[in-house]
Amino acid sequence: MDGMGLTAAEQRTLEQRLQKRQMKDFMNIFGNLVDHCFVSCVDDFTSKSLSNRETGCITRCVQKQMAQSQRLSERFAEHNAQLAQQGGR
Repeated sequence: MDGMGLTAAEQRTLEQRLQKRQMKDFMNIFGNLVDHCFVSCVDDFTSKSLSNRETGCITRCVQKQMAQSQRLSERFAEHNAQLAQQGGR
């Protein structure tokens, strides 16, 4: 048993469920990113190809969203570290 009182089999099952959940969450975030940037940037449907303006807009949109996601992850990690420190007192 581990520190949470789980057997090895239970631990594997928990890890598999966590991995599946993380993949589902990632795909949801990715889908939302694609949808947001497409709706925000693509407005000319008279051509099969994206215009230079649309390509640039999508690039900037994705970069902005990724930077925001990174900042959010960093703040979340900082918050968790603070909570861990407070819990250890």
